[in-house]
Amino acid sequence: MKIVKDGYSLIVGIPVVCSVAAMIVTNYAPAAMWAAWTLYALGLVGCLFMLYFFRDPERTPTCGPDEFVSAAEGVVRSVEFIDETRFLKCPAMRISVFLNPFNVHVNRHALSGTIKEAGYTPGRHLFTMDARSSEYNEHSSILVEGEKTRCLERQIVGPIVRRVVYWQEAGTQVEKGQRLGMMKFGSRMDLYFPAADVEATVQRGDKVRAGETVVARLKQART
Repeated sequence: MKIVKDGYSLIVGIPVVCSVAAMIVTNYAPAAMWAAWTLYALGLVGCLFMLYFFRDPERTPTCGPDEFVSAAEGVVRSVEFIDETRFLKCPAMRISVFLNPFNVHVNRHALSGTIKEAGYTPGRHLFTMDARSSEYNEHSSILVEGEKTRCLERQIVGPIVRRVVYWQEAGTQVEKGQRLGMMKFGSRMDLYFPAADVEATVQRGDKVRAGETVVARLKQART
């Protein structure tokens, strides 16, 4: 299993810190060996969890050219229509996916095309279940222009751990299902499509896999 390099510091750091703390306990409080062994155990558990959390399995889209895949793994919490005035500048369909700590946190592009804009916006740290978090929380925004439509991919930070990263800049050509970046414990991914172009193929409560599950398709592709 491939491991995201962004996680190396935590994978190594947690057991090192716990081991050092355990050795200090052993040297200065030998009567409290239970505490030292607890620290060793915490270091091992922490290392194993970080290995699991930063896993990066291969994902290969098998859908058609007029279908678009989820950018994150998790559960669809909403499919709604709003006016997206900053990037798409039109009525948009927004698909929101929430991740739990056991989901794969590597994100993938929903469609093939060219990144037109990519940037990070500071902001608040509302709980990501709050609909306002999409606009007001700290987030990264990646606008991909495809051959037939566009997609705004937005990684949104939560109230506790606040780090999301994207790995390509404006001008980069990307492929559907290609790795976009990672949520380092972030918990919400929003996809915006022009409402006139695209219809949803998922609904609230559906489980999705990044880079594989079809979440939307072009309206003219409907049969």
